[in-house]
Amino acid sequence: MALKKYKPRTPGTRQLISVDRSGLWKGKPEKALTEGKKGTGGRNNQGRVTSRYIGGGHKKRYRLIDWKRDKWDMEGTVERIEYDPNRTGYIALIKYKDGEKRYILAPQRLAVGSKVIAGEKTDVKPGNAMKLGKMPVGTIIHNIEMKPGKGAQMVRSAGTFAQLVGRDQGYAQIRLASGELRIVSGECMATVGAVSNPDHMNINIGKAGRNRWKGKKPHVRGVVMNPVDHPHGGGEGRTSGGRHPVTPWGKPTKGKKTRKNKSTDKYIIRRRKK
Repeated sequence: MALKKYKPRTPGTRQLISVDRSGLWKGKPEKALTEGKKGTGGRNNQGRVTSRYIGGGHKKRYRLIDWKRDKWDMEGTVERIEYDPNRTGYIALIKYKDGEKRYILAPQRLAVGSKVIAGEKTDVKPGNAMKLGKMPVGTIIHNIEMKPGKGAQMVRSAGTFAQLVGRDQGYAQIRLASGELRIVSGECMATVGAVSNPDHMNINIGKAGRNRWKGKKPHVRGVVMNPVDHPHGGGEGRTSGGRHPVTPWGKPTKGKKTRKNKSTDKYIIRRRKK
């Protein structure tokens, strides 16, 4: 999909760059594969704001995606490629031979009419899913499970992909987009190809109102607040915000390492690039 630029007929279209979605399905989603979605406004179950600058936004329905790809050895046909407001990549509606329909995350170069299949070992074609232990080394993959049968958790964002670089003692070695090298059980499922919509990173929203449509409120910097509102606030003229950047509650921020000792650290062979 190509990028679209607009004539500057209004201030909102002067900078606007969007992705051309003319090839996507123009109707409504498959109703049986959707459910209602309620916004939180950044509030927790006590009604208190725990995430600032969230609220409003357009009404959405959540599309149920088949993250597990557990319909094995049954060929499906891509009926259409759709936009999904809940994620950056596109989704594909698959109709299987037994009549069941499911949504999957659409990889690049997957077209209407393409055939996809999931199994222990399948052909290396975009959209096909198989176990990492049976996949050829060097394959470009996405939609990767971290625990067998749990469903895909890694590499799901627009344009992203990982690469299977080796296998050892029942584990698959995966190089992620960040440069991190990680091992995952060979029993985990992954899908061949890279996630669709790689031009997502090049869009320019054009105006603040488009962020409000997404449910994002203006993000106010601490240095423009008063001392009563933020540790960085106050001072004469423009100030940088003090020697150590902190959150409104005094915790160090802006680059402070927050990752604790996790049980999954043993699966990381090489950390992401600094």
